[in-house]
Amino acid sequence: MRLLSVNLGRPKAVPYTDQPQGLTGIDKRPVEGPVRIAAPGPKGVGASGLAGDTVCDLRHHGGDDQAVYAVAREDLDDWERELGRSLADGSFGENLTTAGLDVSGALIGERWRVGPDVVLEVTSGRIPCLTFQGHLGEKRWVRRFTEKAATGAYLRVVVPGEVRAGDPVTVVHRPDHEVTARMEFRAVTTHRELLPRLLAAGDALHPEALAKARAYLEKYGAAADEERSGTAAG
Repeated sequence: MRLLSVNLGRPKAVPYTDQPQGLTGIDKRPVEGPVRIAAPGPKGVGASGLAGDTVCDLRHHGGDDQAVYAVAREDLDDWERELGRSLADGSFGENLTTAGLDVSGALIGERWRVGPDVVLEVTSGRIPCLTFQGHLGEKRWVRRFTEKAATGAYLRVVVPGEVRAGDPVTVVHRPDHEVTARMEFRAVTTHRELLPRLLAAGDALHPEALAKARAYLEKYGAAADEERSGTAAG
């Protein structure tokens, strides 16, 4: 398992975003040399966890629990076959493009060592938006991405440091539950009956998803408890 590329974006004015200044940093390109990764601060204040990278819409992106976004090259290759077009590393706005790692199937709370020092922790899958759709120029992209649920993963920074293309990626911790980035994504989008089962991931879960799971359990009570134990649909 290794890091194929480290991808950074600069502010770009586009017609397909609702960011107040019409800017987005989703157009990320591979860079050479080491890139510093560190926790950027809470959402709404902190932006990207990668030095030199830009997050323009702090309402929805960036912050400690979405400091880094990773996508498997294997998923990009699968989309290339489906779309009939090439997708360069960084095409999905990801900071890290990996090889040999099931990113969407990574467990919430799973930890990766990237290179000699950096440790990252999986927090959630990525929810597509109209900026993503406009960036790719694919009709019905939000729906198609949601249906496939090859979400990639957002990560928080546990140990800061530098990474570069070619660094090995090692899974150094796998928690004892079944909650993957893909499951988390489905639970907060199309299969809300799965929300109680996210609680098994505890505080490793993205705080927004954790709040949704707790609210669902509070609202639906005993029925949600059954879903959490796996006896209900899901």
